[in-house]
Amino acid sequence: MTVNDQPRVDQPLVRTAPGRWAVTGVFFLNGLTLSTYIVRAPSFKDTHHLTDGQFGLTGLLFALAALACMQFVGPLTARVGARAVLRVTLAVMPLLLAGIAVAPGPWWFTALAPVLGAVHGTTDAAMNTSAVAVERRAGRPILNGCHAAWSISAVVAALSTAALTRTDVSLAAHLITAGALLLAAGLVLGPRLPETGRVEAKAGDATGQDGAPGRRSGWSGALLVLGLTATALMICEGAALGWGGIFLHEQRHATLSIAAAAITAYTGGQALGRLAGDRLTSRWGGDTLFRLAAAIATAGLAAAVLTPHPTAAVAGFALAGLGSSVLIPLTFSAVGRLPGSTPTATLVSRLTTFTYTGILLGPALIGWAADQIGLAVTMAALIPLPLIVALLPRPPA
Repeated sequence: MTVNDQPRVDQPLVRTAPGRWAVTGVFFLNGLTLSTYIVRAPSFKDTHHLTDGQFGLTGLLFALAALACMQFVGPLTARVGARAVLRVTLAVMPLLLAGIAVAPGPWWFTALAPVLGAVHGTTDAAMNTSAVAVERRAGRPILNGCHAAWSISAVVAALSTAALTRTDVSLAAHLITAGALLLAAGLVLGPRLPETGRVEAKAGDATGQDGAPGRRSGWSGALLVLGLTATALMICEGAALGWGGIFLHEQRHATLSIAAAAITAYTGGQALGRLAGDRLTSRWGGDTLFRLAAAIATAGLAAAVLTPHPTAAVAGFALAGLGSSVLIPLTFSAVGRLPGSTPTATLVSRLTTFTYTGILLGPALIGWAADQIGLAVTMAALIPLPLIVALLPRPPA
């Protein structure tokens, strides 16, 4: 069995995995917080009169803070448990979101944004650790459903922000209200989270299995393969989300509304695919689904980039989102089944670092390559990447 394999289940799954819905709720709240911050980016830039360079620096600091904190989440979670970490971050993130909305000037905004990035990165690694642990305890897949909640939260944030902007609701009123609701939801959800990390550490002491921090670093070849897989996949996702609309508008002469529809189509395809992903994983096995989904993502990306018709390209982006939807959740699930004494929390935090590296570096690398060889050629060069990743030999579990 390869690391992407999961047991096939022919009977319908009716038993609810303990803690599944609480963990799924964390994905939704974390995604809603981050997505609200992102979709309000133009308002932040305009309110504080930031130049492109200044706003870009803020984004870079946000990302670097998230990546830095991910390096410490694994050992911390292995000692105190994911629930303890998440209860703190679910309370702090909404306060930071509201605080950024009322920042008195650009320097306060620039200082608070990286703090939000740090707490978000901590939450991201801890919630994936918790989801992997719940999945392993249940003996059946749940990761796709968790990531579906994230995708849905992005749609909710975009639609609600658009509606509030049309009714002239101020930035401060929006984010203070959102922060209050997110804080209340986090306080309700926190006690219901399953205990993971610290419990596994105690079990690991007795069994020699995954759990307590071991002497080995855990930087195995299998982890590196999965990490580079995640980076490659997130480069493709960054291309679709960061450059898909620009590509259609500049290269295919699509209207701005159609160009924006490409991003909606991609994220919508991801949400639909993840809603069905756990059931498909149980039926077909993770490895089979991974390769099939990668082929679909490749076909969708090819249709999006190579067709000269903007409307058909939007459909291609939807297909690419559908195919890519399960690839990252399956990769996280695979990390949770790697052998060795390294804590799951540490492995997951390292994989999260790889995914963030891909989504952050991807758009920048594509921009650099587009300057050298053109955007159309650059986007076309990415088409076979999901398929290449899927065809690589999988490390043994």
